[in-house]
Amino acid sequence: MKAPADGRHPAQRCAAGLRRFDTAGDDPYYFNYHGVLQVSFWRPRRCILMLEPITQAGLWAHTMALSMAPAFMLASTVQTLEWVAIIVVAAFLIVVGVIFLTFFKTWLKGYSAHANVTLWNLVSMRLQGVDVQQLVNAKISLVQAGLDVTTTQLQSHYMAGGRVPNVARALIAAHRASIDMPWSQAAAIDLAGRDVLEAVQTSVNPRVIDVPNSNSGRQTHDGVAKDGTQLRVKARVTVRTNIHQLIGGAGEETVVARVGEGIVAAIGSADTYKVVLENPDMISKTVLSKGLDASTAFQILSVDIADIDVGENVGANQRAKTAEANKLSFQAEAEQRRALAIAQEQENRALAQLNRARVIEAEAQVPLAIAEAFRTGRLGVMDYYRMRNMQADTSMRESLGADAANGDK
Repeated sequence: MKAPADGRHPAQRCAAGLRRFDTAGDDPYYFNYHGVLQVSFWRPRRCILMLEPITQAGLWAHTMALSMAPAFMLASTVQTLEWVAIIVVAAFLIVVGVIFLTFFKTWLKGYSAHANVTLWNLVSMRLQGVDVQQLVNAKISLVQAGLDVTTTQLQSHYMAGGRVPNVARALIAAHRASIDMPWSQAAAIDLAGRDVLEAVQTSVNPRVIDVPNSNSGRQTHDGVAKDGTQLRVKARVTVRTNIHQLIGGAGEETVVARVGEGIVAAIGSADTYKVVLENPDMISKTVLSKGLDASTAFQILSVDIADIDVGENVGANQRAKTAEANKLSFQAEAEQRRALAIAQEQENRALAQLNRARVIEAEAQVPLAIAEAFRTGRLGVMDYYRMRNMQADTSMRESLGADAANGDK
C-alpha cells in the first residue's frame, strides 16, 4: 500500500482528515485502495481503506479509535443539510412547475401575438388581483391593431376601476376611423363614467335624438306666433360625439333642452303662424345659427322638423279671458258703488229722522214759551187768539191743497 508523503499510515491520514473537517470545515476526503485522496460531496462522509489482509485487522481498530465519534457526528449533520437542500429545491421546482402550467397557455398566446407579456407580468397581475385573461386579450387586440399601449397602463386602468376591454375596443375603433384619441384620454373618459366605445361609435356613426324626448312626458314643443296662434312642433336632431369635449361637456338632456328653447324662440319671432307653416326650415336655421351645441359633448349636424300642427288661438283665448276678467272687475266696482249708495241712503234717512226729532222737540217747547209769555205779561189774550186763527187758516189751506192734488191724480 502506498504511503503518503508525511510518513503517516493512510488510516491515520484519513482520521486526521476527518478531524480536520470537523474542526476547520475543510471538504471531506478519503483514500482509495491505492492511497490516492478522493473528495466526496453527495455521499455520507466516511473513510474507506482497502488494506492488505495481513494489516487490515490491526489498522481497523486503530482507525476506529481515532475517528469513529467525529465521523458519525459529521455524517448526521451533512445528511440533514442535504435533505433540507433537496426539499427546498423540490419545492422551488414544484412552484415553478405550477406557475408554468397555470400561465403557459396565456403566455404562449401573448408571445405568439408579439404582445410582450412575460411570465413575471402574469404572476404580478395575478398577485394584484387583476383578471389576467382579460388584460392579455386586450393587449393582443391593441398590438394586432398597431397601437402602442403598455401592460402597465392596462393594469393601472384595471386597478382604478376602468373597463379595459371597452377602452381597448374604443381605441381600435378610433384608430380605424382616423380619430386622434390617445390612451390617456380614452382612460379618462372611461373613468369619468361615460361609455367611451359608444362615444366613438356615435362620432363615426351619428345618431338621431327626438325633441322633445319621449321620457320627458311631452309629445311636442309648443310656441306662439305674434298673432297669438299656437304651433306644436316635433323635431329630430342629428348629433355626433365631440371627443375633445366629452370630459366636462354637457350631456344629451342639455342638447334637448336647448333645441326646444330654440324652437319656441323661432316660432315666437314669426309675425303669423302662416309664415312658419310656409317655411318650416326657418326653425332649423334659427336653431343652428345660435350654436346650441357649445360646451356640450355633442356636435349638432342638423335639426329636422318631423311634425308641426296648429294648436289653439292663444291670443283670442287670452283676450276672451281678459274681457271676462274686466267684466268681473267692472261688476265688482258697480256693486261697490251700489253698496255705497245704499249706505248713503240709509245714512240720509237716519239724518232725516234725526231732524224730525229735533223739530218735534222744538215744537214741544212752543207751549212752554207761550205759557211763560202769559206769566210775564209779554203776550196778551188777543195776541194768542190771533195766533190760533193763523194756525187754523194754515191748516185749512193745507187740507184744501191736498184735496186738489188728489183730485188731479
